[in-house]
Amino acid sequence: MHAAQRDAVITRLLQSEGFVSFRYLCERLDASSATIRRDLERLDAEGRIERVRGGARLKGGAGGGEPERLVGAPFEQNRVRHAAQKAAIGRAAAALCGPGEAIILDGGTTTFQMCGHLDGLNLQVLTNSLHIVGAMLPQPGTRISVPGGAVYREQNIILSPFDDDGISRYHASKLFMGAAAIGPRGLMQADVVLIQAEQKLMDKAEQLVVLADSSKFRSSAPFQVCDLDRIDVLITDAGARPEDVEMLKARDIEVIVAG
Repeated sequence: MHAAQRDAVITRLLQSEGFVSFRYLCERLDASSATIRRDLERLDAEGRIERVRGGARLKGGAGGGEPERLVGAPFEQNRVRHAAQKAAIGRAAAALCGPGEAIILDGGTTTFQMCGHLDGLNLQVLTNSLHIVGAMLPQPGTRISVPGGAVYREQNIILSPFDDDGISRYHASKLFMGAAAIGPRGLMQADVVLIQAEQKLMDKAEQLVVLADSSKFRSSAPFQVCDLDRIDVLITDAGARPEDVEMLKARDIEVIVAG
């Protein structure tokens, strides 16, 4: 396939999806990673697309002014869904943290449930969630860091499409992250802006701990954050089906069922 043909395919995909991953382009175009990388860099230089972490998106997706809304329900609406299960999962996740540890808490209603159980551990916490910041501010021994970026009001989360967001030197033992869906394709999200932010956070942690109530195994979302093989621990609730748990264990993922 010639460069012009690849350009046309990349453009059509972006017009349809808004974002396309680097890995998917390599598979779809049957081209080497070096070739696709050069294509994206050239199209970006020509102003036809925007090269972002993990792939590309249409030009102008991260422009100035008021940030675009994220896909999905606002934080306060989502917080009451499966509330008991999320509380149990958050408590079990907090039990994995040791005194003085450096951790990352990705924004979400399930990771938010960890906050009340972390007081007294004197943790160093990096989070992109202003809800989590507010919950942990009364904890005198907890040191809190936030990345740079734009605030998305409905979720009260800070996101940035740029590499220079102030966390380049941060290193954590664990990243705690939620998901829109979990399945054979891996950890899935509904919004491409979240994927960019979460993949950056994954690079800063030794372990990925996913917090997902059992409904996430029966949900769907279009964008892949990572393969199942990237997940170290997954915490869910007793509503998870045996086949869901076996799917994870078959990929050497430690599964914790919160009571």
